[in-house]
Amino acid sequence: MTTLSAPDRLLAVLAAFDHEHPALSLTDISRRAGLTLTTAHRLVAALTEWGALERDGSGVYHVGLRLWEVAALAPRGLALRQIALPYLEDLYEATHENVQLAVRDGGEVVYIEWISGRSAVGVHIRVGARWPLHATGVGLALLAHSAAESQEEYCAGPLASFTPYTVTDPGRLRRILADVRRTGVAVSSRQVTDDALSVAAPVRGPGGTVAAAVSVVVPQADAQVPVLVPAVRLAALGISRALGWRPE
Repeated sequence: MTTLSAPDRLLAVLAAFDHEHPALSLTDISRRAGLTLTTAHRLVAALTEWGALERDGSGVYHVGLRLWEVAALAPRGLALRQIALPYLEDLYEATHENVQLAVRDGGEVVYIEWISGRSAVGVHIRVGARWPLHATGVGLALLAHSAAESQEEYCAGPLASFTPYTVTDPGRLRRILADVRRTGVAVSSRQVTDDALSVAAPVRGPGGTVAAAVSVVVPQADAQVPVLVPAVRLAALGISRALGWRPE
């Protein structure tokens, strides 16, 4: 058995928490982190004292505000969200549908902002949620503008399926990515749920590198893609300009 280093043990404690397990007892943390109860107790005490974890009146632990304060410093997190929010709000006002902002982390997208209307189509999205790149509009927009080697590595890997419409054929995915680069937008239809369609566009940073993607998600049955495309493009362009990108 590999012995974990001290930093690895600390990270294992924090990694025990996720969206399905936001509150854990000490025993749960020990089990999910793969640590002895004694070691977990010592690390949890240190993390609680620092503020990374908080313990409620019933003895259950939650992620602490100190981690949120640190995470807010991430340039691809809160800072990007604050710059993008006015344009996301404008896109929502124009469509009254789900509006999303996401960044890439390895082979996944991470959603850093989400605006939803009461009558908008239901989506499996929340801030901090992750989905594979090929299954979402924002993911396709991000993947299409990544390095060729990165695209090829992703296409060659296993492509998870969520509905009968999820693209799992590498050749077809390559063609879709080429079309995204040609048109400047990505359309993902019924890939995550069979009732939703998303239109996404890339957001560029000061040097022109794609830093994020913005999308709108609508009911697939009455989606009007030609109407949505200009609105999504305009939002992406506005965020890109606010980040310092200037088209040649």
